[in-house]
Amino acid sequence: MDTEALHTERDRSSAPGTDGSGAGEGSRSVCFRRRPGWRRAAALVGACAVFLLLLSQFVMQPFLIPSTSMQPALEVGDRVLVNKLAYRFGSEPRRGDVVVFDGAGSFVPEDAAGNPVSAAAREGLSALGLTEPSDTDFVKRVVGVGGDRVVCCDKGGRLEVNGVPVDESYLYAGETASHVPFDIVVRQGTLWVMGDHRSRSRDSRDHLGEPGGGTVPLDRVIGRADWIGWPADRWSPLPPTGAFDRVTAPDGAHG
Repeated sequence: MDTEALHTERDRSSAPGTDGSGAGEGSRSVCFRRRPGWRRAAALVGACAVFLLLLSQFVMQPFLIPSTSMQPALEVGDRVLVNKLAYRFGSEPRRGDVVVFDGAGSFVPEDAAGNPVSAAAREGLSALGLTEPSDTDFVKRVVGVGGDRVVCCDKGGRLEVNGVPVDESYLYAGETASHVPFDIVVRQGTLWVMGDHRSRSRDSRDHLGEPGGGTVPLDRVIGRADWIGWPADRWSPLPPTGAFDRVTAPDGAHG
């Protein structure tokens, strides 16, 4: 009987779920089974991040507004959705469009991007709308396209584009068209751009004496700002403007 009792106790101690070594093996087995779930979750997060990066690279990119230069249309902290397909298939920016562009070589020196590693990291975060854009990226409104003559100002204090006065209803309250007079002809293949809050905007006017004369090459345009995506209470499309409807191209064709 004593022998049977010893066998019984030995059998109990080796059963899974007791305080013996079987319990440790059971815990290790549970942990092993959980690990593939974490791997799947990490893979899913990674796949989503790659998808968002590809989407922002080729289709629609969030862009964090860093300054007051485009008030009242855009406020500091707004995240606009930039349509990167707007000008991909033969279309070009039109007067009145709000565009995001790379100002390297026109608004800032070519080498302004700085350290390539930190620039790449910042570009990745800004592509997801998580940080301010690169120091070379800007958002402005197109006022003149290639061939246009843009003059400021007429007797009423308005811009003239190809001899037509422009009523800029989108300007910040109390602003004038420009405190700086200018008379320029926009080179073909470039844009003349200005901020809506003119006294707070460094735009084409500030680069008149530099190479390019303040204009932005078409191939530097990243896309058109179509929507305010965040904050939620400002979610809306950017309204179009009819300010340039009467303006025609210098040759008489509609611009």
